Amino acid sequence: MNPQDFWNQRYSESEYAYGEQPNAFIADQLPQLPKGRILFPAEGEGRNAVYAATLGWQSIAFDQSTAGQEKALRLAAKNNVTIEYSVCSALSFTQSEAFDAIAFCYFHTPLQLLNPIYSHLLDQLKPGGNVLLEGFSEKNLGLGSGGPQELSMLFSTEKITHLLKDLKNLRVWEEQVVLNEGKYHQGNAWVIRAIAEK
Repeated sequence: MNPQDFWNQRYSESEYAYGEQPNAFIADQLPQLPKGRILFPAEGEGRNAVYAATLGWQSIAFDQSTAGQEKALRLAAKNNVTIEYSVCSALSFTQSEAFDAIAFCYFHTPLQLLNPIYSHLLDQLKPGGNVLLEGFSEKNLGLGSGGPQELSMLFSTEKITHLLKDLKNLRVWEEQVVLNEGKYHQGNAWVIRAIAEK
């Protein structure tokens, strides 16, 4: 099954695969940043983009899943906010106006696409713009709490430090958390988190 079909199938279920609440790290960090235009790559069913919009951000998102887009727009309507959501691949996503922030939340890609995709998206961030990132650590392999079960698609502090090496005030760390995000992110998990500025 290709990735687009996989995500369309996952998001076609009636319940929200990763819940309707924002990721805990995003929810903790976003209120501390100056509001503006924020991009949520691979945003799935929209929980983080909708949350940002409730805070007053201009939320822009994309994903390859039409089923994800439908549920994201439904979630936005439920919360009385609007988000802009495109269905496209990461490398084809582009906007004429740069972003004040980008939040990468569990955006795992095949290793050969990692640098090209993140570079392409970070190019669309304004100088001084903020980056937030959370993804599964290599230590999460086999834990059953979610995420890719292929080592090359998981993160390490070294991999993320290298990925974001051109950014300023970069902090990258590994943390053990208990996930409670819908039925697919549940239980003890190892994650990599990062905060940076362009």
